[in-house]
Amino acid sequence: MTLHDVEQEVRTGLFINGQASPGAGEMTVQNPADPGSPVGVAAAASRDEALSAAAAAKAAFPAWAARSPQERGGQLDAALNVLESFKEEDAAILSRENGKILMEAAIDLMVFNARFGLASGLANEVATTTVLPGPPADTTVSYKPLGVVTIIVPFNWPLAILAASLPYALITGNTVVVKPPPSAPLATTRVVQRVAEQLPPGVLNVVTGKDDEIGEALVSSPDVAKVCFTGSPGGGKRIMSMASGTLTRVTLELGGNDPALILDDADLSDAALDGLFHGVFDSTGQICMAAKRLYVHRSRYQQVIDGLSARLEHTVLGRGTDAGTTMGPLHSGAQKKFVADLVDEARAAGAEVREFGQLPADTSLAEGNFLRPTLVLDPDPNLGVVTEEQFGPTIPIIPFDEDDHAIAAANDTWAGLCASVWTQDRTRAAAVGNQLMAGYVFVNNHGAHALDERVPFGGFKGSGMGREMGIEGIREFMDTHSLALPPEG
Repeated sequence: MTLHDVEQEVRTGLFINGQASPGAGEMTVQNPADPGSPVGVAAAASRDEALSAAAAAKAAFPAWAARSPQERGGQLDAALNVLESFKEEDAAILSRENGKILMEAAIDLMVFNARFGLASGLANEVATTTVLPGPPADTTVSYKPLGVVTIIVPFNWPLAILAASLPYALITGNTVVVKPPPSAPLATTRVVQRVAEQLPPGVLNVVTGKDDEIGEALVSSPDVAKVCFTGSPGGGKRIMSMASGTLTRVTLELGGNDPALILDDADLSDAALDGLFHGVFDSTGQICMAAKRLYVHRSRYQQVIDGLSARLEHTVLGRGTDAGTTMGPLHSGAQKKFVADLVDEARAAGAEVREFGQLPADTSLAEGNFLRPTLVLDPDPNLGVVTEEQFGPTIPIIPFDEDDHAIAAANDTWAGLCASVWTQDRTRAAAVGNQLMAGYVFVNNHGAHALDERVPFGGFKGSGMGREMGIEGIREFMDTHSLALPPEG
């Protein structure tokens, strides 16, 4: 018997000011592997309920901000203890509503916990001050929390992405309203509510609902001081527009079109190719920092194709909760069509397209959002599969002869989230990596599995603004305060 045979419908509500409530309406959450099979039902908040969450956070702010960072960190660490006994159940729910394989859902929960720990470890940095003796004044420069923070997270890695900002907002003294993704809100709501129940009422609230019903309220409310949003560039533009009326601050992580430059001296051992494969195809390619374009020196071109092909030949498409599945469905039918259209366009333009794996034989999955993974070989650089963020299980592989040409092509994009350089020469890696216009550059690896969680993360250009994690992530939730006293005597 497989896990999906014994699954039960999940129901989640709202959590506002320390109290659970059912919400004004309901949203049915579907399984991307079988869109006709509901995973559960989430509350659909009204605008007034969203505003009440912001008001509750505002009321809780003074007392929470008055605590020391160390005290807040201790409370956050203790709050995480309640999650352990639910982790397997939550991972299964996340896999069902998201579509990704169960192992990745479990990692999502693990990263949530780990990022809380990293934020708590920076508690001593929060209250750092600088004193400048006079004349003209004895001035102290310190940092103050902003107030209420709204955090809006996407479907793909909702808990890990949430934890890139939530613990940093809380440990710096802010209070928070979390809005989980409407298409996959169940696991995130369950986890956030359990943490919120361990904190003073109003410090942490979770509100689910439709974007057009509560999104504007949670962004443009005068009670909200800052919004953190992870999603598409189009969504980021809408957030900025909504926030402009109240001059609400924003941190935006808007995806990428990450290039990987595989130089002529790259290590292409099995371990290296495994890292490249996961950097492209984990989560069915639905990761903002996944490699989206491979630029490969012509002398290594066939080796990279053969290495990725050998790994893709073992692809098993199916439900994310099934033990043998290695790749789940895309999250939505619209995204499935978008990726399929990019591949079809490339094929029609003359690029060679290699497909791998088989669609599930189970007839109950016939309407699922499954796509066979593909390699698109030497496409025209103007095709959408190269210029767009595919966010799916496909990758263009483009040969090059000169490093300078590859660097120029890599930088010729709207995005600047991540990039990678593959070479056995550290000096060459630094020289090339420093020329890539991206917020984070990997060397001999690529993707979330290789991220140094201690450092700030964020993008250049259309990939967003602001930084998450690290000391820069702490300062994103604080304002600089200067106090100038007359010199003594």
